[in-house]
Amino acid sequence: MTSVAIVTGASSGIGAATARRLAAEGFHVLAAARRAERLTDLVAEITAAGGQATAVTCDITSDESVAGLAQAAAQAPGPVTLLVNNAGGARGLDPVESGSVADWQWMYDVNVLGTLRVTQALLPALEASGSGTIVVVSSTAGLTVYEGGGGYTAAKHAQTAIAGTLRLELCGRPLRVIEIDPGMVKTDEFGLVRFEGDAERAAAVYAGVPGPLVAEDVADCIAWCATRPEHVNIDRLVVRPRAQAAQHKVHRVGPVKREE
Repeated sequence: MTSVAIVTGASSGIGAATARRLAAEGFHVLAAARRAERLTDLVAEITAAGGQATAVTCDITSDESVAGLAQAAAQAPGPVTLLVNNAGGARGLDPVESGSVADWQWMYDVNVLGTLRVTQALLPALEASGSGTIVVVSSTAGLTVYEGGGGYTAAKHAQTAIAGTLRLELCGRPLRVIEIDPGMVKTDEFGLVRFEGDAERAAAVYAGVPGPLVAEDVADCIAWCATRPEHVNIDRLVVRPRAQAAQHKVHRVGPVKREE
């Protein structure tokens, strides 16, 4: 029977790339996100490539919507063996003293409480499979802080704490908890969301960086971790582009005008 993988935030970026990759690995993918039309296109693409996928419209900030995702999982054509908590995002690059409380609240709800809601809702199905894997896509921002990133780093540190705590609490049960921490990943929407649609500011983050990560790089890491033998747990995988030695140390080439 085909194993089922659930990917949140699947309408774009890392989520969409992960859905494609897991379908290619043989999973039936439940692609979950708010934007139904994008999910429809993604599922059509996966199906055309010979994979299996189902679109599930879901807002991870809503208890009712997440309950609907769990219901869809119960009706899936196989055991739910993999959950990829990918949905998240950043807003703003303001210092703590002037940061928007609304932005901080949004980031906490999406990154932290969204992971909590979805994990709680899907945990029974994952455990019932006899070999479940929970992937938490956090960030290197969950490991260190940087100026202007207080709200995002606080949320990602909390998300990282969930992964570590969950691994302790589930020890002895047939469940793995894997944390993926990407560094600089150039996607179509992350920067645009962070800077409220300002394409110039979004592009400046990656200006002069030779070979930033792309969504498919992270999807490759997720798929590799999730397809290890079931007794192997990759606790944490930190992945950065070669040009990024640390959060504050990035190699750039050419004349670069960027936001500090």
